[in-house]
Amino acid sequence: MDRVPTIRSRELGEALRKALKAAGLTGQEASRRLGWSPSKVSRLLLGARGASERDVSSLLVLCGVNGDERSRLLSLCRDPGAGAWVQQLGRLPTQLKTLVDHENQACGIDEFEPTLVPGLLQTVDYAQAIVRANSNVPAREVDERVIARTARQQLFRRARPPRFTFYVHEFALRLPIGGPEIMAEQLNHLVRMAGRDNIALRVVPAAVGAHAALAGAFRLMEFPHYKPIVYLESENSSLFLERPEEIAAYRGILSALADTALGAGESRQLVAGLARELYADGEDNGVL
Repeated sequence: MDRVPTIRSRELGEALRKALKAAGLTGQEASRRLGWSPSKVSRLLLGARGASERDVSSLLVLCGVNGDERSRLLSLCRDPGAGAWVQQLGRLPTQLKTLVDHENQACGIDEFEPTLVPGLLQTVDYAQAIVRANSNVPAREVDERVIARTARQQLFRRARPPRFTFYVHEFALRLPIGGPEIMAEQLNHLVRMAGRDNIALRVVPAAVGAHAALAGAFRLMEFPHYKPIVYLESENSSLFLERPEEIAAYRGILSALADTALGAGESRQLVAGLARELYADGEDNGVL
């Protein structure tokens, strides 16, 4: 009996779909060659839990998948259950594939950022300044990482983009990244993006002091056909949470943030005011 797909089983199903496509095979052709029913292949591709390692291995052989990718997919098959899933982030931006895939499927995204402008709202110059400041990023990878980060913003161009609520701490807006000109343009970009119907920007004012989200940045993603997940990221790894009690805890934080943050209109006014201050300071100093 199929069980509710988890993030691991969905990752497996998506990878198997791509493997079939790369091999020039349809699900019908795969089922015929393997002697399976079409519904069996369909369940594998949909991420239905309960797929055996033997079945997944057979499909990978048919598609010519081997090496590290084969090992990765078989490991997903061995541990398909719900719960925290830690992914070690390598040096290349392709390690964010799972996050990007889920962003592209989401119908709603709520995010809190305490120290930086959310990645989906960053300008190229702001993103480049952040990546260059990271001592763990080799100089040769800076451009690649910036491209990967800003490419995620294609999400806003979807025919039906998700609903976004971004909670951003005032400190993130005042932290000087890349100099006055870059920061001023970043703040103006936030004002422009916050004018879209599907985007709400809510600033958590510094005057609030201690608040519910002091634990750090997070993103909660909602899906039309799957249960929600929470995404957390550190320097070397990412963490996906999906247990009901974990989701409930972060929903509680979002509820508290909604009570604490400035309204959308007040937030836009604050951001625009900070941008004007930077432009004025830059002109006085001959920067802008």
